[in-house]
Amino acid sequence: MAFIHKNKLTHGNIKATNVLIDVAGNARVADFGLSIFASASAIRSNGYRAPEVSDGRKQTQMSDVYSFGVLLIEMLTGKCPSAVGGGHEAAVDLPRWVRSVVREEWTAEVFDLELMSYKDIEEEMVALLQIAIACTATEPHQRLSMSHVAKMIEELRGVQMSPCDEGLDSLSESLSVPEARASE
Repeated sequence: MAFIHKNKLTHGNIKATNVLIDVAGNARVADFGLSIFASASAIRSNGYRAPEVSDGRKQTQMSDVYSFGVLLIEMLTGKCPSAVGGGHEAAVDLPRWVRSVVREEWTAEVFDLELMSYKDIEEEMVALLQIAIACTATEPHQRLSMSHVAKMIEELRGVQMSPCDEGLDSLSESLSVPEARASE
């Protein structure tokens, strides 16, 4: 996403089903550029849409950042953004729910129990949750830029090289089918 934004473009439809994992385990964004061909009502990104887009405004880089933040929250909580609440309760805005739980200082309560089974990762999960909360600020001007988000995540992971700095050569290499698999 930082690469897309660095090139002054907007994705417009960031959601879990548009993130693919390559053979090396790296996340890659799919469905880029297709949102311009669909009407606003045709894009069903329930729970991922930034508040300003829901009000009828067009997608922007800041609405991409919001959607990315929702995606991070979804990964950390294990909850679908459009189905929070469960049971007979009405659907709840996932970022709003997470902020309310964190505000009450029950931060560990938001994390997916499966993730909590991993040893010594709670600190990193809290840091990633803080990034996600910053991405999902209600007002677009309060959100982080995607390059800043990428830098923060890289620092958290201890990664030195940014995907947006690698250029298109490494991107096309990671997307190519290995020769052994191509002959299958």
